[in-house]
Amino acid sequence: MKHILSLKNLWLPVLALSLFALPGCQKKQDDSAQNLLEEQDSQISSESDGEADALFNDVFDDVMGVNDEVGLGGTGIFGRPTNCPVVTVTRLGAGTAFPVRITMDFGATGCVGRDGRTRRGKISTTYTNRLIVPGAIATTNFDGYYVDSTKVEGTHKITNTGSGQIGNPPAFQYTVAVTDGKLTRPSGNFIEWNSNKVITQVEGMITNISVDDIFRIEGSSRGRVSRNGRLSRFETNVIEPLMKKFTCRWIVRGKIRTVRVSAAAPNAWIAVLDFGTGTCDNLATITINGVSRQITLP
Repeated sequence: MKHILSLKNLWLPVLALSLFALPGCQKKQDDSAQNLLEEQDSQISSESDGEADALFNDVFDDVMGVNDEVGLGGTGIFGRPTNCPVVTVTRLGAGTAFPVRITMDFGATGCVGRDGRTRRGKISTTYTNRLIVPGAIATTNFDGYYVDSTKVEGTHKITNTGSGQIGNPPAFQYTVAVTDGKLTRPSGNFIEWNSNKVITQVEGMITNISVDDIFRIEGSSRGRVSRNGRLSRFETNVIEPLMKKFTCRWIVRGKIRTVRVSAAAPNAWIAVLDFGTGTCDNLATITINGVSRQITLP
């Protein structure tokens, strides 16, 4: 008997195979699109943490650098001669040196520092004692403060948790907490950031100048970033101590691990931000799922 192969006989099995194949293809496309979004969110989260860390690290330098009565003097904006800010000192206790409130006023229109950035608004810090004294606390708030076009908000608190004695480590150590930190762009994009870091001086303790001071930074942070209507939550940990020099506005070495917090994500997307090997520059390398790319820090 002859078997006749016809298009009609082939049509039903081909259709059945197509019906099975289409959902599989669609699932792969959906997974690929979701993975791309998760990778983008992971990079944005890591970059945002790095940006927040850099801007609030700038505040640390400025609070320390006002003068040697309340800090070390000559760090941050005060280590870069400029016409701003206007500094006002207010004694809060009758006839006593402390507590004291220092206000840095960069003006309503702002002024350009030697680092090329425009600052405007006010930073107000209350010191309980000179910051090199164990137990001293400096609490900073912001009043219409902007760095370039980014509005800075929140509370920045430095507590001296060192012994104050060389030979009794840690001699000079500071716990720095940022509470309800927020960086807002004119576009409405924002970064919300809370951080707890421990900053320990590892070099330059025996001199009275800040240019040879080097600090080790450890700790963690958490936050969320909104960019173009998409919201991402993240948590970070310092996995290789960050190294900071007062002569450089950026972290020069160390690594931060950032994990995206998302119940909808199929897995945890992890980013590692590497600040380099000691060179003072605004470059860092971000690695996600084994793929690395260079980014520029603010």
